[in-house]
Amino acid sequence: MKTINMKKVMNYLLPTVCLVALVFSVAAFSKACAAAPAPAKAPATPAGQPVDLTYAAEKALPSVVHIKYVQNSKVKTIDVQSDPFSDFFFDPFGGFFGRGNGGTQKRQVQTPKKTATGSGVIISADGYIVTNNHVVDGADELTVTLNDNSEYSARIIGADKTTDLALIKIDGKNLPAITIANSDDIRVGEWVLAVGNPLGLNNTVTAGIVSAKARSLGANSVESFIQTDAAINAGNSGGALVNTRGELVGINAMLYSQTGSYSGYGFAIPTTIMNKVVDDLKKYGTVQRAWVGIQGGNVKDYVDSQKDQGKDIDLGTMEGIYVAKVLDDGAAADAGIQEGDVIVAVDGEKVTKMAELQEIIARKRPGDKVSITYLHDKKKRTETVTLKNEQGTVSVVKHADLDVLGANFREVTDAQKRQLDINYGLEVIKVNNGRLKAAGISRGFIIQKVNDATISTIDDLQKAVKEASTSKEPVLYIQGVYPTGKKAYFAVPLQDE
Repeated sequence: MKTINMKKVMNYLLPTVCLVALVFSVAAFSKACAAAPAPAKAPATPAGQPVDLTYAAEKALPSVVHIKYVQNSKVKTIDVQSDPFSDFFFDPFGGFFGRGNGGTQKRQVQTPKKTATGSGVIISADGYIVTNNHVVDGADELTVTLNDNSEYSARIIGADKTTDLALIKIDGKNLPAITIANSDDIRVGEWVLAVGNPLGLNNTVTAGIVSAKARSLGANSVESFIQTDAAINAGNSGGALVNTRGELVGINAMLYSQTGSYSGYGFAIPTTIMNKVVDDLKKYGTVQRAWVGIQGGNVKDYVDSQKDQGKDIDLGTMEGIYVAKVLDDGAAADAGIQEGDVIVAVDGEKVTKMAELQEIIARKRPGDKVSITYLHDKKKRTETVTLKNEQGTVSVVKHADLDVLGANFREVTDAQKRQLDINYGLEVIKVNNGRLKAAGISRGFIIQKVNDATISTIDDLQKAVKEASTSKEPVLYIQGVYPTGKKAYFAVPLQDE
């Protein structure tokens, strides 16, 4: 379970302008991903009567799973600050290598085996499970235990750090999939249950109310949390937040605490965001995000910050998103939005704060048309524009594979390390038609860094290619050395210009 330190959260809530680019995801979730048709709804509780949550618990518990995470011990090469006097000493264990120049040295360390636990929610009878990205990130093994204690090995279908969501899969049939509700329909004050495996206590249910909606904490790039006072603790991550009918309305993600334990509020990712992320991960392997193209923050925060500086600001409203900067090639620029304007609605839906705008845009895809209503000099304007991805196009963005480079690689040998006075690298052993050949990289070149990431293994290179391929600038900046000892630097675009 992610824990947000209260002092850090308060910093996010101070009246300052949040300069974060609005880059979000998309579109309605395929009904096929939802569980079986919704059962008959539990009878409504008469006003003023106690709420019976047994129905919701019975419906939700079978769909929530326990996830065990294992990361095996590994040997890693790390940078450490070197001792300028190290050349005068001999290290009998060979722990350090490189010259002592007061800069950095490379050191190989053995990382310990790591284990952790979290929760997940079965969303389809054939074994798709939603959880948090931080529950599975870096895992070598994932074991899923169902409510009936049956165990399965799971594989990661896709993960999205931006929203802290991940989709995993187990091989099963007729699994107890949860019914997915529209999180837009829940109301502040409504009763909800948090279902998960906190503190090693499996199959735990806690109750509370929806304390707030569209809450932003600054923990993820895209967030519009459901806030609840249902107790959430470590191990609840990835579990279900359900309504009184046992229908999924959110994925529990973090708690708000000074101590690391529950002390008042938990936060869940709404199903409106979850549905889109899951759909994209299944179809494309990565999330297709639409890009509004502004930097800014809540109007109230901006006005308050100006008041603190002795400035009296009148934007014509105290609700909406203040535009501090308009980025090139985005929907906002196409709409004619300028610095100092205030966005107040999207597709006719009122937005009063940044998190609400995030949640609306999170349902859209690059290529979708939206109408943006904004105030310019206190006068309302509405423009219809086409949303783009972060790369400024409407094309589908997919993770590139090593095949795009058109080459074969192997880790450098001990002899090469001694000969070239290097400690790591991947040698290009064959070059076919592909991005490396087009960039002028030939056989024998040893790749040591890509986009400032150290490259020691083929997995390192694969990770660098995947990350770069979906970034705003899909380019590999490659540093390395030839067999002659000559160093070289190449820029390798992953897309045609």
